[in-house]
Amino acid sequence: MKTYLVKTMSGLLPADPPTEDWYRKIKVGQVISQESKKVRNPKFHRKYFALLNIGFDAWEPGEIDSKYGTPEKNFDRFRKDVTILCGNYDIVVRLDGSTRPEAQSISFASMEEETFEDLYSKTIDLFLKYIYKNNKDMTAEEVDRTANEYLRFA
Repeated sequence: MKTYLVKTMSGLLPADPPTEDWYRKIKVGQVISQESKKVRNPKFHRKYFALLNIGFDAWEPGEIDSKYGTPEKNFDRFRKDVTILCGNYDIVVRLDGSTRPEAQSISFASMEEETFEDLYSKTIDLFLKYIYKNNKDMTAEEVDRTANEYLRFA
């Protein structure tokens, strides 16, 4: 069972109803074993997706000369490409021996808070460089403020 605990002055206490039920069943003096991991801030995770939505809405694929054609506007591909361009990727080897970057997962279980905060900051920088490059009024603070406003209305 996955449990969620919060640190208080009295020690670790249940943070949600299922954990509370589990906690009540433990007898005083009983020893339990548990692996612990600090959980990322879910509000910040939602804010990152608000930021991605803002960037995606402002992004236009444009004309790219490629033997494969022009990219289509696809949010999932956009999210993965942003993650890769921010440096959060692994190199995978294909069956033919060629390589390609694959975006690292941004799920709560896969990415630590500090790495996620760095990704957020790099995403803003990336948007300013490639998406808002013609809008000289946009600053990192303005993009962050826009993400916060977007969250309020989402």
